[in-house]
Amino acid sequence: MKKSLLTERYSTLLLVGAGLVSLSAVFLWIEHLTHVQFLAHVAAIPLEILVGAIVVERWLASRERETRRRQFMYMKSYIFRSELRNVFISNFAGLVQPKISLEWIRTASALELRAVRDAITELRYQSPAVVDGILAEYVRSRGVFLTFLDWAATNDFEPIFHDMIFILHFIQDIDTFKQRNPDRLFAEEAARFPRLQAKVDKILRDGVVKFLDYAIELREQEPMVFEELLEDYAQSAHVRA
Repeated sequence: MKKSLLTERYSTLLLVGAGLVSLSAVFLWIEHLTHVQFLAHVAAIPLEILVGAIVVERWLASRERETRRRQFMYMKSYIFRSELRNVFISNFAGLVQPKISLEWIRTASALELRAVRDAITELRYQSPAVVDGILAEYVRSRGVFLTFLDWAATNDFEPIFHDMIFILHFIQDIDTFKQRNPDRLFAEEAARFPRLQAKVDKILRDGVVKFLDYAIELREQEPMVFEELLEDYAQSAHVRA
């Protein structure tokens, strides 16, 4: 629906633009035949209107993107503080290398957060059982990833849409495995298959990176929200301990 409306809007702009250019061409042709200089000035008017329309369209598109970006930031603030809270708490709690704790994130500057984020390559966790605990939190949070998927589709955020599809497919893999093998660890099973292990690594690494990205965004733009988020996490982690 969103894309069809955008397509219709751009098609209308294209037709109007073609009409204005044609109108200018007509005035210039008449000016060439009659040598009336005033017609050359008249011919410039449709082109000025066209340029103005393009500038306004780009400004509106930029403003719309900024509005959607801010909406997404606030939506993440709610979801990160509620449905995904246990996902991130368990991920950072089980992380051995690099040593990134929620306590450190709370006191780090945006520059420090960005340096750590950019240096992340391979993650190591305490044990396969700990990894399974983190993955279980992803399974329990299936609904929120569906919410992100719907929002990304509605607002034409294609990268987020594809990320959510990947996560939801992976959650289905975990769920299916656990239904058939309730007493086995999915992390140990994944270690036997390089492609499956690569998916596990991507899910865990993306979780850490996305949280750091959001922490950087809040630290720079919404420091009060940043402090509230980390305070909530600290209290929840204390309760879970």
